Amino acid sequence: MRNSHTRTPAVYSSTFTHFHWALPEATIPRAKQVVAALILQQDTVLICQRTQEQAMPLKWEFPGGKIEPGEEPAAALQRELEEELGIHATIGELVTRIEHRYKHGGAVELQFFVVRKFENEIQNRIFKDVRWEKLSELPKYDFLEADRGLVQRLAEGKLL
Repeated sequence: MRNSHTRTPAVYSSTFTHFHWALPEATIPRAKQVVAALILQQDTVLICQRTQEQAMPLKWEFPGGKIEPGEEPAAALQRELEEELGIHATIGELVTRIEHRYKHGGAVELQFFVVRKFENEIQNRIFKDVRWEKLSELPKYDFLEADRGLVQRLAEGKLL
């Protein structure tokens, strides 16, 4: 008697030293859809440090958050910036997209947008720290793993 939860054929790695069973597509978790802002002011960008209580505590990141179902990326970013920093931002161009899979199995798809104009004073509503930093100095900070490649490219002047 066959199990009703049959596996699909094995998928081999490029080295052919091991194999794993491929999961039906419906069981593969979808990557979390996230937007983030590169808020620029002269030669600096706004960076934020997570609190001790948040996931991946005390890591640095760019402000933003999860895109809710049915929400457009720019609208999600405007909402997140209002919630996190109390600003009404004019969302600029999409700078880059990053797909990242964490070792623990989680996945994230990030979209980074430039913000050059915003209304209201920045208020730190959820972070341990918020600061303006020169692009060239970003690699000094302990950023989220998913952001590290972007941080390096920004510091090298390859973006923006």
